[in-house]
Amino acid sequence: MDQRGLVERAGRGDHDAFTELARGAVTRLDQAARLVLRDPELARDAVQEALIRAWRDLPRLRDPDRFDAWLYRLTINACLDQARRRRRRPIEVELTPLDMPALSDMSGALAARDLVDAAMRRLDEGGRAIVVLHYFLGMPLTDVAVTLGIPIGTVKSRLHRALGEMRIAIAAESGTPSPVP
Repeated sequence: MDQRGLVERAGRGDHDAFTELARGAVTRLDQAARLVLRDPELARDAVQEALIRAWRDLPRLRDPDRFDAWLYRLTINACLDQARRRRRRPIEVELTPLDMPALSDMSGALAARDLVDAAMRRLDEGGRAIVVLHYFLGMPLTDVAVTLGIPIGTVKSRLHRALGEMRIAIAAESGTPSPVP
């Protein structure tokens, strides 16, 4: 059955249809949550919270074709709620291994990944959420705006600010002169 049919069935209370939808999305949601929260345990909690909200609110979803964007929105909002609740908890990052041939020298790629990771760590959760949705998940900015429930102009300005902060952080980490802010 197609996703629209599953969403409609789940909206009418079909547990099996919702289980199938959740099973297909949980890995993507967990990856997005880990990138935003930088903590695997908090990410799992956020995904679980998002799925509970999805089950509860699914009957009110107006457009079943927008289920994935809506589910990402619930997940990002759950991540932001988790971050607000646990501001003082130390941040831990678990990066997935790079899938590249072992023939080349990986030190350059690892150094670049570490620089990006350090820069992402300096962003606030809102900026990190936009960067993750746009660059890591490949969402167009209009979908990011819908997912986060904010105007497209706000998404663009926050993305611009986050990228500027990342450039400055990378320049500071790598020892190159700072770009003009």
